[in-house]
Amino acid sequence: MSKRVDGQSAYVLHLHPYSETSLVVDVFTREHGRVPLLARGARRPRSAMRGMLMSFQPLELGWFGGGEVKTLAKAEWLGGMPLLGGRCLLLGYYLNELLLKMLPREDAHSALFDAYAFALRALAEGSADAPELRRFEKTLLKELGYGLTLDVDMETGQPVVPEGEYTYLNERGPVKVGAGDTATVSGKTLLDMAADDYADPRTRLESRQLMRQLIAHHLGGKPLQSRRVFIELQEL
Repeated sequence: MSKRVDGQSAYVLHLHPYSETSLVVDVFTREHGRVPLLARGARRPRSAMRGMLMSFQPLELGWFGGGEVKTLAKAEWLGGMPLLGGRCLLLGYYLNELLLKMLPREDAHSALFDAYAFALRALAEGSADAPELRRFEKTLLKELGYGLTLDVDMETGQPVVPEGEYTYLNERGPVKVGAGDTATVSGKTLLDMAADDYADPRTRLESRQLMRQLIAHHLGGKPLQSRRVFIELQEL
């Protein structure tokens, strides 16, 4: 049965051509999660909708249809968000790729939507990117059912201590480093992450390595193209 939906807060995650004149738009909405929409005629030079479908900008959308891909009926730019540029633009694409690859379609997560909007604004306004990325990654994993345990040793049940060294087991959490363990994270880093405190350079480094490990695990081996591009640009 065809259903009409209006007044939905949304962000564009990805666009790809569909026929000579149309686009399929993957959007992230507050109330309906990730939804693919067919934007008919949006590739035509004079299409009013063409200029509206911008990544990293808040939109209000309406659509209809009962199939897997709905039909976009209305797009309105809400404004008020500075444009991303340079390094922050690449980081924005990284956030989008995480949502595209990890978030099921039509699975609403209002807290994740708010975290995404907050991260985009913080990056656009020049905030340090490490805290914003780690907060978003933590919220993403929590919303998908993979919330992190950061303050308890999962082997002993004792609190993590700042001076301790731990191995983080993907499906469990931190355990004290044992013989033969190589990938380690300090107790202070774990506690800093729990408090969203990334002032310490070691915390920034180890938290990035830990989140990379966990996201790679939950992606099941699917590579992130945005990360590869970012590394290549840094090497240049």
